[in-house]
Amino acid sequence: MNAQIDFGKMQGLVPAIVQDDATEEVLMLGFMNSEAFDKTLEGGYVTFFSRTRDELWTKGESSGNRLKVVSIATDCDRDTFLVRVKVEGAGVVCHLGTRSCFTQEIELPISQAQAAAQESRR
Repeated sequence: MNAQIDFGKMQGLVPAIVQDDATEEVLMLGFMNSEAFDKTLEGGYVTFFSRTRDELWTKGESSGNRLKVVSIATDCDRDTFLVRVKVEGAGVVCHLGTRSCFTQEIELPISQAQAAAQESRR
């Protein structure tokens, strides 16, 4: 299977989007190298490659909040994974103690057209 995945584009890494299989909520983004991908397939739990520690790590090893793989899909370029999971443990996925790592909203600037429309309503 690895021969079909393009690990060459990002210095041997492939982004892995993790999504709750039941709710479809996006939980986190990690990176897999070929070895992490193989370990994920073999063990059935999501394993990433840590870019900061330069080592493999299986999500939830110490916390118990493991990510059991339900399915893995790749995008059309075969250089990104969508990993659907069942969250085990307390359901906390982010190291900050939240279910999802995507909790920090970024305020978007209002375009001139939107601002003009809002002003005309006043």
